[in-house]
Amino acid sequence: MQLDNTAAIVTGGASGLGGATAQALAKQGVAVFVLDLPASIDNAPDVDNVTYIGTDVTDGEQVRVAVEIAASGGAPLRTVVNCAGIGPSMRILGKKGVHDLDVYAKIVQVNLIGSFNVLALASEAIAQTEADEQGQRGVIINTASIAAFDGQVGQAAYASSKGGIVGLTLPAARDLAQYGIRVCTIAPGIVETPMLATVSDEFRAGLAAGIPFPQRLARPDEYAQLALSIIGHDYLNGETIRMDGALRMAPR
Repeated sequence: MQLDNTAAIVTGGASGLGGATAQALAKQGVAVFVLDLPASIDNAPDVDNVTYIGTDVTDGEQVRVAVEIAASGGAPLRTVVNCAGIGPSMRILGKKGVHDLDVYAKIVQVNLIGSFNVLALASEAIAQTEADEQGQRGVIINTASIAAFDGQVGQAAYASSKGGIVGLTLPAARDLAQYGIRVCTIAPGIVETPMLATVSDEFRAGLAAGIPFPQRLARPDEYAQLALSIIGHDYLNGETIRMDGALRMAPR
């Protein structure tokens, strides 16, 4: 699928995986609309071809308005990359008692339901665009995690939400096939994102040591590179792709 003179939505695009993806798409001549929380946007870089829209992905009306803005900018909306997510950890039964149900629900609400909300509303707008000569209208990429397969101690809620993303991938691709919209998922391993900025170099080195090869943390730009590869590969559909250096997470 051609990217030049098209529009894209990237959630969680003020930093991290989404930020790298938004910048990579913008360099390809895409009009990028970043959906992120206002507090995150306040600290986001000023990038050519990137427009920031303060949006809570769990709010249907906010997402609907943001999608309308992205779809009415003059270029056809072709791409959506869902990167918005949170990752608090808590054991099902720990020293402080049972897992807080509100915390569990919040993680699922943001990571899984938020992604579905954007996918559904954006697909409606993409379906209204004119298809190319091969019947293509767009591609939607969701973000899971290897925790969907190898969830560790304390990741019950996070792994549940990301496992839901993996489970969503194929039926979403089948649902949207009639509209020429592909759906794929990226399941990253350990990526050097702002969430790791507060940990020590020793801890970071310990994480890298467990990765078979390359024995280092992944970079956000490598996620962006994979996203662009999926967009450009018209036969990739309904698939979850691990980006983890062959890492299989230990229990803890």
